[in-house]
Formats: sequence, structure tokens, C-alpha cells
Amino acid sequence: MPLGIDPRVDFACKLMLGSPTHTAVTIHFLNSMLRPLVPIVSVEILNPLVGKDRSEDKIIVLDILARDACGRLFNIEMQSRIPLSLPNRLLYYNCKNYLRQLTEGAQYDELHPAISICLLDRRMFHQPSAGSIWHHSFRLRCDQNHEIVLTEGFEFHIFELPKFRPSSNNVSELAADEKWLYLFTHAAEMDPEDLADLLGEPAYREAIGVLEMISKSPEEQQYYEDRLKFLRDQHAFLAAERLEGRQEGRLEGHQEGLKQGILVGRIQVLQEVIGEPVATFEELILQDEVKLLEILQQLEERKRQRT
Repeated sequence: MPLGIDPRVDFACKLMLGSPTHTAVTIHFLNSMLRPLVPIVSVEILNPLVGKDRSEDKIIVLDILARDACGRLFNIEMQSRIPLSLPNRLLYYNCKNYLRQLTEGAQYDELHPAISICLLDRRMFHQPSAGSIWHHSFRLRCDQNHEIVLTEGFEFHIFELPKFRPSSNNVSELAADEKWLYLFTHAAEMDPEDLADLLGEPAYREAIGVLEMISKSPEEQQYYEDRLKFLRDQHAFLAAERLEGRQEGRLEGHQEGLKQGILVGRIQVLQEVIGEPVATFEELILQDEVKLLEILQQLEERKRQRT
């Protein structure tokens, strides 16, 4: 029977990776995704999710903040859409993590790295060179020589889940980071025991167990459903706003051009909602109405399969 709990919903992700009673999951996740030169052996969850965070009017699930034995600070967040100015947002919160270490009397050499991890259920980088690369990491490097790093104090890691394609059809042979992304993208639709057997290691089984606990607790299940509804409503609202704007921008011209313009707008919105590369208006408007309708129907079918 399918698990039915999607770890791409921020509440589920928070419980799975940010629980003080399941730090083995957090440690395994961080070591797998970052592959640090100095492995992470223990973590302290700095902002666990507590009862007061689950009130009906709560619309924000906080990121996961953790600190390891070396003092490194980690910020993990799950984003089902691309917030306005996401790069600036990542920079802002990572800077806050970095600065919170500098207490009165502390010295600069006592500062430890602040590492930001964003699991993004959307495509962010559409440049041809980005291709199918699903992990993008950033540091403060020299423009003239990328081998020179100004400081190791800041790291940013963005994982674009829609780009993930397993390197092998044999899941058990995948590297640890690929297994985690496989879990994120397939957990909801698979039987939990089958998925745990495929992934193998105890940390994955424990992570899946946390997701199972959500489905078995009426309170947790209700909060999960509320969060899922909120996120879906948010997507629908934003999509409607963009579609309305695009439709208004196509009002000039003759009736045939108007129809094509509306179809183009709907195609672009669906591509963005599904997480596929968004075609330009110039590319799509060259197609006739029959072809545009065909593209639109295919996108609607893919969207139904995802929901």
C-alpha cells in the first residue's frame, strides 16, 4: 500500500530531517548530500517543531537548523515553489546563522561555517549549461581563479528535484545522495517496506518510519493535509494571477492571435507549476492553435499524474 505522505511537503520534511529524536537521519542526510571532508558525527537540532507551531493559523513551517560537533551550522529547507528573490533569501538566512555565533567577546577566528541546503521542487536554472545537473553548490570564489576560495565560511547547495534522474535502474546501487533524492521523489507513491528494502541502510528506513508515523497519527495527518492544501491553494492562486496577467497582455491583436496568446499563457503557467522548463512566448506563438492545444493537453495530463 502506498505510503501517501510526500516528504516534499515542508511539514513532512521538517519532521523527517529535523527531529531531535531522529538525529541519525539528519546526520546521514547531511553526510550524503554534502560529502564533507570532515564527516558529521553528531548534530543538535536548534529549532524542533513543537505543538505551538501547529496551530490552524500557522502558515509557515520553519527551516531546519542544526549544529554539528565541529560547530558547523546547517540550514535545511524544502521549497515547493521558487519564492521571490530566492537567492537573496538564502543569503540572508545563511548570514543570520553565521552572525548568531558572534557573541560578545568572541573572535572572528571562532566563527564556524554556515551551510545552506535548499531542496527545490522546481527548476531554477534553465541555462543550457545547467542541463540535467540537479545539484548546484556555491562558495565565495575568486573571479579570476576559481580555485581560490576567499573563505569556507559560506556554502549554498540547491537540489532541483525535478531534474533528478537516477544514474541506475537498480536503486540499491545508487550513491547515498541519489538514494535520498529517490526517497523524496518516490516515497508517497511506494509501499514503505518496499522502499526501505530498496534503499537498504538503516537511516533511510528510519526516515521512512517517521513519514509513516505522520500517517498513523490523526493530529499529524491533519496538519499534513492542511499544509498540503495550503501549498496547493497557494500554487493555484499564483498560477491564476500569472495567467490573468498574461491574458491581459494578449488583448491586443485579432481574435486568432488572442486565442493563441491565451493558450501560450496557459502552457507557460502549467510548465512552471509542473516544474518543467518554461518555453518563451516567441517559441510558442509560432505554433498553430492545434499544436498549442496538443501541448496543453499533454501538460494537463502530466499535472494530473503528479497530483
